[in-house]
Amino acid sequence: MESFLNENFGAVKAKHSSEEVLQRWRDLCGVVKNPKRRFRFTANLSKRYEAAAMRRTNQEKLRVAVLVSKAAFQFIQGGQSSEYVVPQEVKAAGFNISADELESLVEGHDIKKLKFHGGVDGIADKLSTSTTNGLTTDGDLLNRRQELFGINKFTESEGRSFWVFVWEALQDMTLMILGVCAFVSLIVGLAMEGWPKGAHDGFGIVASILLVVFVTATSDYRQSLQFKDLDKEKKKISVQVTRNGYRQKMSIYDLLPGDIVHLSIGDQVPADGLFVSGFSVVIDESSLTGESEPVMVSAENPFLLSGTKVQDGSCKMIVTTVGMRTQWGKLMATLSEGGDDETPLQVKLNGVATIIGKIGLCFAVVTFAVLVKKMFGRKLEEGTHWSWSGDDALEMLEYFAVAVTIVVVAVPEGLPLAVTLSLAFAMKKMMNDKALVRHLAACETMGSATTICSDKTGTLTTNRMTVIKSCICMNVKEVSKASASNLCTEIPDSAVKLLLQSIFNNTGGEVVVNKKGKREILGTPTETAILEFGLSLGGEFQGERNAFKLVKVEPFNSEKKRMGVVLELPNGGFRAHVKGASEIILAACDKVINSSGEIVPLDESSSNHLKVTIDQFAGEALRTLCLAYMELENGFSVDSPIPLSGYTCIGIVGIKDPVRPGVKESVALCRSAGINVRMVTGDNINTAKAIARECGILTDDGIAIEGPDFREKNLKELHELIPKIQVMARSSPLDKHTLVKHLRTTFGEVVAVTGDGTNDAPALHEADIGLAMGIAGTEVAKESADVIILDDNFSTIVTVAKWGRSVYINIQKFVQFQLTVNVVALVVNFSSACLTGSAPLTAVQLLWVNMIMDTLGALALATEPPNDELMKRQPVGRGGNFISNVMWRNILGQSLYQFLVIWFLQAAGKTIFFIHGSDSDRVLNTLIFNSFVFCQLFNEVNSREMEKIDVLEGILDNYVFVSVLGCTVVFQIIIIEYLGAFANTTPLTFVQWFVSIGIGFLGMPIAVYLKKIPVDT
Repeated sequence: MESFLNENFGAVKAKHSSEEVLQRWRDLCGVVKNPKRRFRFTANLSKRYEAAAMRRTNQEKLRVAVLVSKAAFQFIQGGQSSEYVVPQEVKAAGFNISADELESLVEGHDIKKLKFHGGVDGIADKLSTSTTNGLTTDGDLLNRRQELFGINKFTESEGRSFWVFVWEALQDMTLMILGVCAFVSLIVGLAMEGWPKGAHDGFGIVASILLVVFVTATSDYRQSLQFKDLDKEKKKISVQVTRNGYRQKMSIYDLLPGDIVHLSIGDQVPADGLFVSGFSVVIDESSLTGESEPVMVSAENPFLLSGTKVQDGSCKMIVTTVGMRTQWGKLMATLSEGGDDETPLQVKLNGVATIIGKIGLCFAVVTFAVLVKKMFGRKLEEGTHWSWSGDDALEMLEYFAVAVTIVVVAVPEGLPLAVTLSLAFAMKKMMNDKALVRHLAACETMGSATTICSDKTGTLTTNRMTVIKSCICMNVKEVSKASASNLCTEIPDSAVKLLLQSIFNNTGGEVVVNKKGKREILGTPTETAILEFGLSLGGEFQGERNAFKLVKVEPFNSEKKRMGVVLELPNGGFRAHVKGASEIILAACDKVINSSGEIVPLDESSSNHLKVTIDQFAGEALRTLCLAYMELENGFSVDSPIPLSGYTCIGIVGIKDPVRPGVKESVALCRSAGINVRMVTGDNINTAKAIARECGILTDDGIAIEGPDFREKNLKELHELIPKIQVMARSSPLDKHTLVKHLRTTFGEVVAVTGDGTNDAPALHEADIGLAMGIAGTEVAKESADVIILDDNFSTIVTVAKWGRSVYINIQKFVQFQLTVNVVALVVNFSSACLTGSAPLTAVQLLWVNMIMDTLGALALATEPPNDELMKRQPVGRGGNFISNVMWRNILGQSLYQFLVIWFLQAAGKTIFFIHGSDSDRVLNTLIFNSFVFCQLFNEVNSREMEKIDVLEGILDNYVFVSVLGCTVVFQIIIIEYLGAFANTTPLTFVQWFVSIGIGFLGMPIAVYLKKIPVDT
């Protein structure tokens, strides 16, 4: 079976499956009872084709707009633009430009129109806002703004009500056929036996159908609510906005035209808008247009489109168009209907359902044929084959109902849906454990992970950084808040001025005053630590920023490992400041400021002193940064790059970032679970090694390597080296990508990768499971990831792995349980029909069994919470069989026991229990039905553990499991004792109940014996 599944249903991967592959498995699915339900949690391919067509249209629109705007640019100095008339309602609301005008201006890249409206400042005035202080939220201008320009949300499909799920559950083909059978049975019964006796069989089937439908719909409806909650969480995106003169974090859904938004590398543009100010802004428009070529945005080309990504640089933008007025809004409304890709397990289990469904269909047809043949044979013997009564019609109808119900039981429609149920349950619980799952498949893939490539900063460490050591003017000093003022007195004034100039101008952070009037530092933890250091030295952020004009900014990225700015000095001339990875910046220096404040050549002894200092800081697990500057005596052009060498070293700072509590234990837990943890960081190798040893990642037989050395290795060397690598320092995003690719393809590992920066996106995309950081992560990283770690904590990643294993094993348990019921129900009814001419389990009874094994079984087994034992097993890895030999052993062993017991009861039950009289067949069949149900109940308990003997451990902790078992027992008693007329049962004696439960219970010691039979795993 496994080879058939891999061949026909194995092409779907956890990520990046093509539309052709997704369509192929759908075409292979046969014997689908209810397509609406079966394919509910699969991708809507037609909506995806629609979204792709929309992207192509956007690409063409933008191409035309750019050409038109270029042509218009030629004529701007020429003729005056046609007058724009402000609509009356816009004027009345206090604005001088309409939403339609803004939409056509930005979407059409209309430079001529922008010029006519007075450029960006003119647009700001017409929107009653300020490019410095943002819009004001006083009075009811905000409400009028909202009414006129709309809100920044796109139209979403309405949530479906409970009754829609009831209707979909009723679409089951076999239930419809049974409904028709019930209707015919009702008519014939009433004609033959009158009311109420003649209605019992028909009403029995109808009641069973309704019970199945309502239980199924309730389960499906609850799942949909869980997914809805998770979708809301996925859409929580915040941006930095200036409103009422204050910088603040705000949800993108609260943005309005006129808002001033601050964008930096890795952000998603939250609405259509215009560039106000900024440096080196490169925008990736591929998500909107499919066009991979990045676009430079500046004062000359100021148009920013919603949904695009900031690939490089930083800027301030004014929002002009929001929500469904933007192309992104229209695209997202279509994309949201495209759904999530189906997971490999869902597809595999659809394959299992197809195989068993076909077998069941054959069994059903043969069973019906055998029963009808026996009936004809009997009538031939009696010589009544030419005379047919209503009783004969009812008997024939019962046979047909049994055949249809065999199909109901045989087609395990619940298998693919059990995956969704288990994933929905796990995703909801993981959300409480600070992990937001963006793609369903990541849940199950994480259970197979064999390697985790983790970042250092913020994941293994706390990301709360402080400067605790410095080497300024060649002097190494401890730094604390108390000693910072003393530090100033020990450093020459000229050096202090240069240091503060470097700290406050060459930064991606900001020091602002918040709403409460308190000073607040914005920026990455590294920037925050350095700005804090500058403030403690007595520096004043705004004063330093206002003293110089920023001419050029090259923001930090993990490729260059440096950031640079060029300042225009008040007395003329230009000065460049750089900071970044210590050894890289130091290599670019040829001079240094000495302890007297003089600039001297960087000779060998000075260079060695600084290198030893860097190693010393790094050996203490400090992150080191070097600051340097140079005078640009030959002038500077904005289009020129910032020089790469010829700098004067100001100093080095050592930043402490403590290891998170519990990381060491989590790494040890991973190791015991067969998961290798590797650290991949951009930091200095000595810092990385010190932290890796503290976390327990770097062992005596492991290797720590630097990115540049890794890049130079050939394939053969990489093949020998990669399995031993535990730490990679000074790595570039490409190194990370290369490592992940080799681990996946060459070594067959299932790789989870953490990332927070924009440049991590390729590695997150390449990995089997991409884990983005929720706090430090950029929007680009989050969008490329499968799971977002909301607290940026490594221990949460281990929790995700535990839940992943739990999902995988829970589904295996459910499959084992359901296949056992399938096999027994099929064989019992088929063999009984062939040998005795009647089926011991009626249509109503089989529907009840179907519900126990389908919806209720999935609820009980697919929602088992994870336990610590899961992390003591080895991972399944890439090549593991889903239906393992252990499962086959348990399925076949239990099936054989149940079949033999039921067959024995059928053959000798009347004699053993002294069952005589006219209703002896009914009593025996009730006994068989009761024993069969209790066999399933005890087998459900057995299925909690596939290899462990103690199946009762922790059973009371899972209230869902206990509730399902309890409800099933109560309903079973009601069916047997009180619903005999409908379910074709009769009340049993105490002894018969005891024997039924005993037969079921015997399955438990048999399961213990089976688990002791060794099989190849």
